[in-house]
Amino acid sequence: MEAVEIEPEVEPEAKATAATEIDVDRTRAHPIAPLVSLHHLDVVQPIFPYMDRVQALQRLKLPMNLDSAGLMQQSICYDRSKNWTVSVSWGYAVQIFRSIILAREVERPLRTFVDWQWNADQTGLAFNTRRLSRSLCRNPFIYMMTNALYNPSTNRTASEYIRYWASDPKCKPNTLGPFDIQRVEVYKKPDPYVWAKAPRRSCCRILPSKKKSTIVVDVGDCGDEETIEP
Repeated sequence: MEAVEIEPEVEPEAKATAATEIDVDRTRAHPIAPLVSLHHLDVVQPIFPYMDRVQALQRLKLPMNLDSAGLMQQSICYDRSKNWTVSVSWGYAVQIFRSIILAREVERPLRTFVDWQWNADQTGLAFNTRRLSRSLCRNPFIYMMTNALYNPSTNRTASEYIRYWASDPKCKPNTLGPFDIQRVEVYKKPDPYVWAKAPRRSCCRILPSKKKSTIVVDVGDCGDEETIEP
């Protein structure tokens, strides 16, 4: 695979806890449906950190202009050698969990938000959610999209995701986690006709990387023998 070189855009890592993550956590586990619109952005935090709402939307336009049909679509894959689960919300964020989690669980968004009545009651939501673990060591490492490019010679996009939130380093002795991973590269072939096909999630594969601080992921159609389950 011919890679598109992306200049890393380094942003300060958030020191906030998982409970103060971006309010639109729902977009990191988008259902199998095209993203049509985003509502009420005037009353939630910017969808990207370290910028205002307008700047965040301008950043989202980078991947949107390259592959609008694939924007925020979730792909799930596994690194069995490290016992990691990797969830890619293309064009928006990557999550790395330090355990093997079934896809049907990863598809449910973490409950980092409340309903419009500000009730911490999951029954007030129109979709299923997962409880945010009280142990920060069990919550995912989060990487936010910072850049996206298109390589016409390979007809593939390359997007970059920089670490935004990580667990407490004190967790390191107990669980093998991606503490050294600062950056994720994702390669994907745009498919403008994807929603004319039977709806299903794309598969992702973790590729070899020459940099210890970088994970490389390929996203695309599932092969005949591929499955998103571990």
